[in-house]
Amino acid sequence: MPDFVHLHNHSDYSLLDGAVPISWYVKKAKELGMKHLGLTDHGNLFGALRFEKACHDADINPVVGCEVYVAETSRFNKSTSAGKNNHLVLYCKNETGYKNLMYIVSKAYTEGFYYRPRIDEELLKDHTEGLIASSACLAGVIPRLLLADKYEEAKEKALWFENLFGKGNYYLEVMDHGIPEERIVKEQIKKLSAETGIPVIATNDIHYLEKSHHNAQDILVCIGTGKKKDDEKRFKMDNPELYFKSQDEMAEIFADMPEALENTVKLAEKCDLTIPQPGGILPDYVIPEEFENPDEYLKHITWKGIEKRYPVVTDEIKKRVEYELDILLGMGFTGYFLIVWDFIDWAKRHDIPVGPGRGSGAGSIIAYAMEITDIDPLKYDLLFERFLNPERVSMPDFDIDFCFEHRQEVIDYVTRKYGHDQVAGICTFGTLKTKAVLKDVARVLDIPFGESNAISKLVPEGKTPDGRKINTMVALEVEPELQKFYDRGGAYKELFDTAAILEGMNRHVSTHACGMVIGKSKLTDFVPLYKDQKTGAISSEYTMDIIEDCGLVKMDFLGLKTLTLLANTEKLVQKHTPGFKVDEVPVDDKKTYRMLSDGKSTAVFQFESSGMQDILKRAQPGNIEDLIALNALYRPGPMQFIPQYIEGKKNPASIKFPDPTLKELLTPTYGVIVYQEQVMKVAQIIGGFSLGKADILRRAMGKKKVKDMEKMKVEFIAGARELGHDEKHASEIFDMLEPFAGYGFNKSHAAAYSVVAYKTAYCKANFPAEFMAANLTNEINNPTAFADYLAETENMGIEMMPPDINKSDKNFNVEDGKIFYGLIGIKGMGAAAVDEIIRAREEGGPYQSFVDFLERVELRSINKKVLEVMIQSGLFSNCEEQNRRTLLENLEYMVEIVSKKKESSKYGQASLFGDCEEEVFPDIVLEPLDEYPQKELLQMEKENIGFYFSGHPMDAYRKAWENSTNLNLSQASKCSPEKKYTIVGMIRNVKSIMTKKGSRMAFALLEDFNGSIELTLFSKVYEEYGYLLQEDAVLGITGTVELNRGDPKLKVEEISSPDELKEIKVSEVHVKFAEREFDEEELIDMRAFIQDTGGQSPLFIHMDRPNGHAIIKVSSQLTVESTDDALEKMKDYPGIEDAWVE
Repeated sequence: MPDFVHLHNHSDYSLLDGAVPISWYVKKAKELGMKHLGLTDHGNLFGALRFEKACHDADINPVVGCEVYVAETSRFNKSTSAGKNNHLVLYCKNETGYKNLMYIVSKAYTEGFYYRPRIDEELLKDHTEGLIASSACLAGVIPRLLLADKYEEAKEKALWFENLFGKGNYYLEVMDHGIPEERIVKEQIKKLSAETGIPVIATNDIHYLEKSHHNAQDILVCIGTGKKKDDEKRFKMDNPELYFKSQDEMAEIFADMPEALENTVKLAEKCDLTIPQPGGILPDYVIPEEFENPDEYLKHITWKGIEKRYPVVTDEIKKRVEYELDILLGMGFTGYFLIVWDFIDWAKRHDIPVGPGRGSGAGSIIAYAMEITDIDPLKYDLLFERFLNPERVSMPDFDIDFCFEHRQEVIDYVTRKYGHDQVAGICTFGTLKTKAVLKDVARVLDIPFGESNAISKLVPEGKTPDGRKINTMVALEVEPELQKFYDRGGAYKELFDTAAILEGMNRHVSTHACGMVIGKSKLTDFVPLYKDQKTGAISSEYTMDIIEDCGLVKMDFLGLKTLTLLANTEKLVQKHTPGFKVDEVPVDDKKTYRMLSDGKSTAVFQFESSGMQDILKRAQPGNIEDLIALNALYRPGPMQFIPQYIEGKKNPASIKFPDPTLKELLTPTYGVIVYQEQVMKVAQIIGGFSLGKADILRRAMGKKKVKDMEKMKVEFIAGARELGHDEKHASEIFDMLEPFAGYGFNKSHAAAYSVVAYKTAYCKANFPAEFMAANLTNEINNPTAFADYLAETENMGIEMMPPDINKSDKNFNVEDGKIFYGLIGIKGMGAAAVDEIIRAREEGGPYQSFVDFLERVELRSINKKVLEVMIQSGLFSNCEEQNRRTLLENLEYMVEIVSKKKESSKYGQASLFGDCEEEVFPDIVLEPLDEYPQKELLQMEKENIGFYFSGHPMDAYRKAWENSTNLNLSQASKCSPEKKYTIVGMIRNVKSIMTKKGSRMAFALLEDFNGSIELTLFSKVYEEYGYLLQEDAVLGITGTVELNRGDPKLKVEEISSPDELKEIKVSEVHVKFAEREFDEEELIDMRAFIQDTGGQSPLFIHMDRPNGHAIIKVSSQLTVESTDDALEKMKDYPGIEDAWVE
């Protein structure tokens, strides 16, 4: 049997076409004993590096290639005259070929993209060295010419390719998947090879691994093309032969061409490629002429910065600086620091807010001196070795936060400085995750949307109780309701079987949100490039986790909304307090710590969750160190030590230290090991480790590297013995460190982010209106967060004013302690219109009327639609006598008069009787019309602003709502299962559907003063009450709330008129306990506190337990007050996360 290897193979990096992950290819080739394996994805090299590594790890020779699209004319021709794209397969013989292929593929995206990434023959001519080519499938130019009966042209073209690539580097390719045209081409290629001497290879155009996967791959193509499987007109990939065949199968198919099989091995043996992995190579940084070298320039900036940062430069500071400089310069990272310093310095000089640091970089005093970070590592006892370890050489990594609105400006600066061909983003891949693939496949199989939605929602989150990751088959096993769908057979069985094959495969490519790479030379010397055709953004074809070793430097330019929030708050405060600067606020503000200790931390960065609010109430933070520790502790794992931390803070006598020598280290955290830096220090103090070695130990413990830990434990105990410690005691301390190494948090990061958190808390405590206005501006495009912050604004007693033409700015602003709605938040108000409104107002003062407004603004920037929206939204209510209806119905007339008047003034026209303009353009006098009904005005506000200002459509039903409702829609997620709830609300978005049984059911949205909830009416209920479901109708709804399928939904049982509902006499009070253990004394104190509220309402306690959410009805002997004041007191009590009424 002739030897054979597969060379024409498409992985799932041939997006939504290939259905084989690289790992499957390698495993299969290994099973079949193949010593070589090819990868030839369509038009890209997305998988090349992973493929090369996986093959080498399996002792298989990787044949890295690409099936490229060659334009018939020029890659720059992007019109219908461009002709067909001919396929051509290129393989890398060596590193030179790999570099040429990277360049070719990159140009296909950046220059030649037209429906597909295309190259042309001109591009090939200069980049064939180190490459082998083959004539490809039926879509190749040679097969196409042969099928068109143009044998001589095909022969001429084949010889042209052989001449281009060199003898022995061009192959004719034959395939046989049972397609008649392939057999015609096969016979012609035999003849062509005999006449030209060009060798032939036999391939199978692999798109899926097993024959049984062909249906899954066909469905994958349907997902990519947006078609249904039963669409007869769609492009189909239903040939069952495009799978990974064995050598025997290929030998049987090509029994008449054994040399074509053997040639696959000969071609593969010519390929010997290991993709270069030199690690990060720093680009050249140009320094000022007066400095000898970059090292001297870095020292200059550092010492200059030290003098600025520290009024008195002590010996301790000098020693730390010299120590860090020795390591940094010795490791050759001068350029990295200068590059980062340069773009941060540029950002600060251009008033772009920059974060104080994140990650371990804040542990460097050099970074602090250079103003790369703003956290003093000496003040917070941060370790340089956690950032840059002299005993483990790796590229430093500064993750930099920039103001969200101006981050792109910094990236643009870096791109200009180093060159567009040396800077790019980093690609990332979206994958077919379990729920998503079920929905995608269900759509292709035409399974009703409601059913596919229900199926995806039944898929459990996270892992199974025994620790298995959830996938399609595991979900079927653990969720009986899913198994019922599967057991229906037909399309439902096909759905799950197909999803099980496709899940985890790549679905689409996009650009990483913050990662950028910089090259020492053009990027195509190191990686292939991809261009997003929608945004124009260019990125690497390799992902974040594998790109740095290719020779590039990765930088993370993160956009942090909190920095934008602080910048906007600062601007608002400066309107009345010009000298205010967020970066200069005192760190010991009692008002701020009092607010945090009360748990009122909504909208405070890193501290706004309900769980953290409870921790704040219990811990009563009084300084920044407390905030740093709580920030580090409030995470899975270390949360278990929060009670010990709080107890130590309240009762210092309870603190126990593992060893007396650790007292100084652990006193600031009350005996608890909170930070990774403390783990390192313990290893230094007890085991005599250097901090560099201690960091290696921390990493080994954190990643549970058992062999490394065993070796280092011996060294630790030996070092401890030398320092006078008992061997057993040293072993106990080593074992104690292990969980903390995994749990411990990086103090540098916690300190940096806690400083940002404190600044936000300071602004909320001292400038609440400005702070909330800035939050609302930040979240204007996020309806959920916007609604939450709007509710918080109301809870804080801050008045929200409707948009006003004279008081509103572009963003939300503050006047006399009131927040005015921002103009940019109004639907249809573009930035150009808003800028023009503000420009004219700043130049001429407040607008006196609507006509005055028309006369002063440039109407080219504010079209009729915008004017209508402005009137409907009530912008002119405070400066205009006429009501909205009068203005709207006379709008065209007013615009016409004002436009003519402006035109006349522009050309200096006057009347026949002199300069008396008013005779030509009389004053605009409007006949007042009756205002629109209140309901219509409210609807206009809802559509344009997003909520109601002038009132609420349910105002007439408020009494019925107050007396008969026991479901608070702002807290629907806390509802009790099986309990019947009644609510009065307005009906929206009614949608009825036909069930498979032929009956009708319906969905709708119900809104009240607090929020909204989706209604579900099953067939029986719909049959009885469906006629009442009218848009905008206000109804009384009774039913149960379902919480197990995403957002809460109300399963309707009865519908009535609001005035028919019975009054609910006594409200239930529900309290949610924090997710922690309570001791008996705490519970006794809590019971006494609750009893003291008095009142007649029954009490229900909600608790999260490992086996689910528990609701406990307290004895009827203990009843409580249900007033707002009583609820607020309960919320503020330590251990209670929330309290509400039902």
